[in-house]
Amino acid sequence: MTDIILETFDLSKNFKGFSAVKDVNLQVSRGAIHALIGPNGAGKTTVFNLLTKFLQPSSGKIMYNGIDITGEESADIARRGIVRSFQISAVFPQLTAMENVRIALQRKAGTEFHFWKSERVLSRLNQRAMELLGTVDLENFADTLAGDLPYGRKRTLEIATTLALDPEMLLLDEPTQGMGHEDVDMIKHMIKRVSENRTTLMVEHNMQVIADISDTITVLQRGQILAQGNYAEVSSNPAVREAYMGSDDVEY
Repeated sequence: MTDIILETFDLSKNFKGFSAVKDVNLQVSRGAIHALIGPNGAGKTTVFNLLTKFLQPSSGKIMYNGIDITGEESADIARRGIVRSFQISAVFPQLTAMENVRIALQRKAGTEFHFWKSERVLSRLNQRAMELLGTVDLENFADTLAGDLPYGRKRTLEIATTLALDPEMLLLDEPTQGMGHEDVDMIKHMIKRVSENRTTLMVEHNMQVIADISDTITVLQRGQILAQGNYAEVSSNPAVREAYMGSDDVEY
């Protein structure tokens, strides 16, 4: 039997009578890279916000490692090991790449408010910070201000700070959005690498990225699951082709 790390039951979200998400039954296997895709307005980001508790569901249930987390707050589930990144790069531009990762490590260690601590005391986190920068190929940018990094490198820095929280499950929201081909390739390989020892759920629009690294794909349309399977199964599904392209005879 497949080991399910995250599961939803009839998950729904209504906004003033509008059903943004309706009766979504999602199963994410432990250790998988699971992609959540769909046309604009399909409800992908709303599902993400429900899973990470930036929104509370109107109805339904969310289970994580067999525990009902439906009523928990975002900080609670982060402590359980579910950590997300965002569509927009969220780093401190006036700090170096090393300092950005070190702040995240302070959060993990429970010392994020120790601003009065000397640089010497905080330097004990430097080795781990460098290891995390190396994981995303940023070790040569350790002393570069985050604001001076190219866009693609900013996104990898954000993922390094996310990894500093040692997530069991990593949620990535449009990790390649706004990137050129070279950066997309870099992010794709990096996601594959950092997902080796954890579960990854991502919202992504780049079908080549999805085809290359996803184990399972869930397709949403109008807030409901339209199809689920591997890339070959999903890409050949007439309903999916119709939803994306407006025709069931368009080649992916």
